[in-house]
Amino acid sequence: MAVKNHISFSVPDRSFASITKRDITRLAESVGFSERETGKINIIVSEMLSNLAKFSPNGGELLVKPLGEPVHTLEILCLDNGPGMNDATRMLQDGVTTYGSAGEGLGAIKRQSDLFDMYSQPGLGTVIMAQVKRAGAKAEALPAKLLEVGCVMVPKSHETVCGDGFTLKVQDSTVTLLALDGLGHGSHAHEASAAACHHFEQSAVADPVQTIRDLHLAIKRTRGAVGFAARILPHTITYCGVGNIAGKLYNGEFSTNNPPYKNIISYNGILGHNVPNTLNNQQLEWSRSKTLILHSDGLKSRWDLSKYPGLHRHHATVIAAVLYKDFCRHTDDTLVVVCKAIL
Repeated sequence: MAVKNHISFSVPDRSFASITKRDITRLAESVGFSERETGKINIIVSEMLSNLAKFSPNGGELLVKPLGEPVHTLEILCLDNGPGMNDATRMLQDGVTTYGSAGEGLGAIKRQSDLFDMYSQPGLGTVIMAQVKRAGAKAEALPAKLLEVGCVMVPKSHETVCGDGFTLKVQDSTVTLLALDGLGHGSHAHEASAAACHHFEQSAVADPVQTIRDLHLAIKRTRGAVGFAARILPHTITYCGVGNIAGKLYNGEFSTNNPPYKNIISYNGILGHNVPNTLNNQQLEWSRSKTLILHSDGLKSRWDLSKYPGLHRHHATVIAAVLYKDFCRHTDDTLVVVCKAIL
């Protein structure tokens, strides 16, 4: 199932609030949300915008994405570079406020959401995730107790399509995934990554090396892309990458004394243009508490999860959103993928 990109709504000040709310409402209606469901989305967006106006002096950003084909959920992420909170759990209680308001905003967002998560720390700002489901719509299911996947994918500013791509397939207890970055940005980059995603989805499940070789042949008529393919089983992850899709596999021990991760190794090359004659699968242990993080070069590489207390306990999408908020270059398409083992 190919993953759609997020639509970014920059909110530099409160004057953008009404336009942002209107555009998100139109998006929800266009993908089939009912009047009642759209009302819930309106409440969530209004409270998020209110929090940005109060606590983020330099403004903030909302990321919105329909999930599924057909759409079953609308995901809304609020990225706030404000002061952060000492006790985020307590701030969810109605009547608790540091601003002098009624203190019902975060509680209202949580009540209207079918899935809610929030990460906030003093000096690190706040990320809120809210998902609203369509009544009766069926979500694609990942294998029970295997992994949780979150993805933030945003086009370069002023572009209407994203040159990065991400897709995954599920077969029994096996998950195969593909992360891509089409060369450059804009429509030609999108064409390359979309062609690779389509070929991947239509092909039989193969090991990562074979997947990479097949994609190399399949997108020769496009601009080309860099890519990373992986196959995740209950106890192992096998992968192969070509180009600069970067990544780390965290082991869950977020200590600054020992490196708590292993870097993902990729070969030099460009799918559709040139790949090495010799490609080998790499294999690592996949077990409870493991977290795989992948990203395109739209994200700065000097990030470290150990700087974010407790972040690894949060939803995979929230982890991806925190990294995007703090390390996005804003000069290219950006993809951040997080896979958490929950064995």
